[in-house]
Amino acid sequence: MNIAIFGGSFDPPHNAHDIIVKEALLNLKIDKLIVIPTYLNPFKSQFGASPKERLKWCQTLWQNLPKVQISDYEIMQNRAVASIESVRHFKQIYEPKICYLIIGADQLESLEKWYKFDELKDEVCFVVASRDDIEVPSNLQKLNINVRISSTKVRDELKFDQIPSQILDEVTKFYKEKNAK
Repeated sequence: MNIAIFGGSFDPPHNAHDIIVKEALLNLKIDKLIVIPTYLNPFKSQFGASPKERLKWCQTLWQNLPKVQISDYEIMQNRAVASIESVRHFKQIYEPKICYLIIGADQLESLEKWYKFDELKDEVCFVVASRDDIEVPSNLQKLNINVRISSTKVRDELKFDQIPSQILDEVTKFYKEKNAK
């Protein structure tokens, strides 16, 4: 069995996340794609939408796709969870031959700062989703989507044109009400 893990804040999930999920299913030889919304990104001090809200949005978008599992593992820990911890958790459950870890190209610059990075790089094959014309090293597998969007930009600018239609109304309402407070 081969698995891929795609974790993130998904605050909110946007079209690039949707494309990454679908491209991973098409281009990686995997039996399962595990999407893991964080409780809190280890590099952030707060979140916009609650973990349960973000989990619900991810479930709405992807839980009915073949091979996709939406996991509440990190949310249930009720704390920031390092990627290596989630990887080891799912490797113990599924005992995969290959475990891919999908990251955005924007993470490449700080990747070596990740908790236990030297161990993590021995446990996974990184798959990098291209973004913002950031160069992906040739030794890394790439999902060639090259989008120019971020959840931060959606939240800060309240521009919701990059939110998938299945969750658009909920996401728009949530962030507009949050910003009105």
